[in-house]
Amino acid sequence: MPLIFGRRTVAAIAGHASEGTPPGRSLWHDARARFLRNRAAMAGLVALALIAGFALFGNLVTPWSNEEIDWSMLGNVARDGAPSLGNGHYFGVDKLGRDLFARTVQGTQISLMVGIVGALISVVVGTLYGATAGYFGGRLDSVMMRVVDILMAVPYMFVLIVFLVVFGRSILMLFIGIGLVSWLDMARIARGQTLSIKNREFVEASVAIGVRPTRIIMRHVIPNLLGVVIVYATLLVPSMIIYESFISFLGLGVQEPNTSWGALINDGAGQMQYGTLWQLLFPLFFFVTTLFSFFFVGDGLRDALDPRDR
Repeated sequence: MPLIFGRRTVAAIAGHASEGTPPGRSLWHDARARFLRNRAAMAGLVALALIAGFALFGNLVTPWSNEEIDWSMLGNVARDGAPSLGNGHYFGVDKLGRDLFARTVQGTQISLMVGIVGALISVVVGTLYGATAGYFGGRLDSVMMRVVDILMAVPYMFVLIVFLVVFGRSILMLFIGIGLVSWLDMARIARGQTLSIKNREFVEASVAIGVRPTRIIMRHVIPNLLGVVIVYATLLVPSMIIYESFISFLGLGVQEPNTSWGALINDGAGQMQYGTLWQLLFPLFFFVTTLFSFFFVGDGLRDALDPRDR
């Protein structure tokens, strides 16, 4: 069964799985070898692994919790709250005397969860929706894609803000809201790929022997979208993190005492005039590094899964 992989753009369609593949090597084996040769992608992957390790184990190396206040720092945070190894505040403290290292760990956990869960919801919903519309075609396809067109005409951020105001500003609602407003592009990509896949011989053979359409979609169409889905998901996670950071920057996202990169950057930007630059630099460093790392990994996967680059 041939596989379809992404080209230079996510939505492009490659040729048959057998094209350009050396005997005895699968497309996945060849793609992995080419991905490992991509230095930028590997650097991004290492950076993401380190950031994930920081999120998972960062609390083990600090004596402070993210909510605990160091009352001795409140007199003059600009003078006494700077990063120091002696007092255990490795990233310094924020304006309320809370350990910035512990809060950055929590912000990393929440921002990564929002990005990954939001991207997962977007990919699952968009792939199922687009594959269904593309496979059945006709009037159903027309109606489903007009719904997508209407929703795309509404600004994502406006829909997300209204969703959070109506259903509450909790982390769960933030996960769901970001995922539900970001699946539209994936639906269009999946539909375009499905229109090509459904005319392939293995799909026509399945139809001829009486396989149900839902089974054909799940067993034949969607597996052939995996290359596109994987690449798009890696490029979608940074977008989800940016959405969350912007919403938290506006004060509509993660609420105290919890925090995220957006909330930390907002607090740090507001304290720059008092000479506490570290409150902005540390969360901003993790935010920017994560975004660039995901983009590098996404570009590496896109190139590795392109059979025409062999």
